[in-house]
Amino acid sequence: MAEEIEKSLIEDLIKTALDARKNSYSPYSNYKVGAALLCDDGISIYSGCNIENASYPCGICAERVALGKAVSDGHRKFKAIAVAGSSEEICTPCGLCRQALYEFSPDLTVICCGSKGNYEIHSLKELLAGGFGASSMQ
Repeated sequence: MAEEIEKSLIEDLIKTALDARKNSYSPYSNYKVGAALLCDDGISIYSGCNIENASYPCGICAERVALGKAVSDGHRKFKAIAVAGSSEEICTPCGLCRQALYEFSPDLTVICCGSKGNYEIHSLKELLAGGFGASSMQ
């Protein structure tokens, strides 16, 4: 079950994710994605946007941009992430992002948003059933 997050904090994360889309570099898909990652201190929020590349495998998703920024600043545990796409449909993290987030916080709360701020809340374990982590290697 996803951790209970205050409604005002959910709204802040959604707004940050929606705003992060403005910096998206997505000339190929024209699908802008923003993410807002809340650290376990309950205060620090790192945003990211998707960055596409003409060589498609070189692109990076918004979630992993936010994760990379947070990890490079020394954060290793996270409470929640909001992910917002540029269509009204709910945007969920791709499998690669789910796995990258699982490495640090298997119990992460994932707020999946549409472009109008509509959202659903899931646990990362729900989205990545049977996730592979450090304990899998013992």
